[in-house]
Amino acid sequence: MSKSTQREDHLKALYALAHGHASTWVSTSQMAVHLGVKPPSVTAMVQVLSELGWAEHRPYHGARLTATGRKLALSLVRKHRLWETFLVQRLGFGWEEVHDIAEQLEHVDSLELVERLDAYLGHPKSDPHGDPIPKADGTFHPEGEICVLADLDPVVRCKVKGVRDGSDDTLSAMSARGISLGSTLLPEDITTFPVTWLDQLLVCKAQE
Repeated sequence: MSKSTQREDHLKALYALAHGHASTWVSTSQMAVHLGVKPPSVTAMVQVLSELGWAEHRPYHGARLTATGRKLALSLVRKHRLWETFLVQRLGFGWEEVHDIAEQLEHVDSLELVERLDAYLGHPKSDPHGDPIPKADGTFHPEGEICVLADLDPVVRCKVKGVRDGSDDTLSAMSARGISLGSTLLPEDITTFPVTWLDQLLVCKAQE
């Protein structure tokens, strides 16, 4: 893995753990768990991000994004989600197969490629998992009323809008049941779902 890829992976981890907020401090131990690496290596990389002006680092506080770092992190998120969309919509991959491939493709540094990819896909608002795709200026399209399936009361006909951190196994099982982004779920089907799916699926009410 190149040094630039490592820097970008740590930057994106910081963005994810801070939920996109530049003011939120994230501990290096949190980042280590998220990335599956040892804390000392995270500390060293956070210092590099600080030197680049991408993050602010304070002992015992952890790190937080600068405005520049947040902008760069959003560009990585944008590329990742566009590539996932391309892989599913144009190459026929399952939504459980694309994350690791997109992790590699997001590091291709070509603004022209990203903008052409976005245009080719018709400027999608969300990726195959329902996660919003940042626009070129770093903002997001407004979202409609979306809730977790478990919170849908009463249970009514609804449409799948996304999945909350679903594992590959969960996504594969959903695919085997014919569930994907945009699928319509009927109350009688929902009652047969595993309990874990109820906490994973993001839905909106579907028109009758």
